[in-house]
Amino acid sequence: MARYKGPLCRLCRREGEKLFLKGDRCFKDKCSLEKKGYPPGEHGQRRQKVSDYGMQLREKQKVKRMYGILEKQFRGYFMKLERQKGITGENLLIRIESRLDNMVYRFGFAISRNQARVLVSQGHFLVNGKRVNIPSYILKPSNVVEVREKSRKISVIKESMESAAQRGIPAWLELDVENFRGTVKALPTREEITHPIHEQMIVELYSK
Repeated sequence: MARYKGPLCRLCRREGEKLFLKGDRCFKDKCSLEKKGYPPGEHGQRRQKVSDYGMQLREKQKVKRMYGILEKQFRGYFMKLERQKGITGENLLIRIESRLDNMVYRFGFAISRNQARVLVSQGHFLVNGKRVNIPSYILKPSNVVEVREKSRKISVIKESMESAAQRGIPAWLELDVENFRGTVKALPTREEITHPIHEQMIVELYSK
């Protein structure tokens, strides 16, 4: 399946909640979900009864779209984590939170995960001093992410870091603004992933 290239606000309206795909716009009155709080399309304003399967599917789609992950990779994460110890749903969320593109967004180097994915692919970041251009690269505690010296003058990174001061960064991360450097103090716990996600529905969907 090809990556979605249509209007991002349409995805938020389809899922019925903000996925924060357009950065600061999502926090303003310009947000399309604020103006049109119903699904897109000709029949978007009709009330439809959703089956259990439909709710499970929507939850999976919501998480995939929020983090910008395609189906094959998302299912691959699930299949691998299903064989590991612990609660599969929680492990899945922690794994996708540990991706480099998500961490770049969490540190405030990008205004959205979509922008973070592009910046990582273009090679603007170092992990533990080495250049990494793979958005799905998994970070571990004590890993250090920093903007390359040549990339610190890029306007979108500087503007994002300024707006990040208002959003704040998670407690499990540490940011050195002056040196464009972030440190992963620990992986997040389930309680620290605050966006309303019902991961058990995803587990039930893939377990059928």
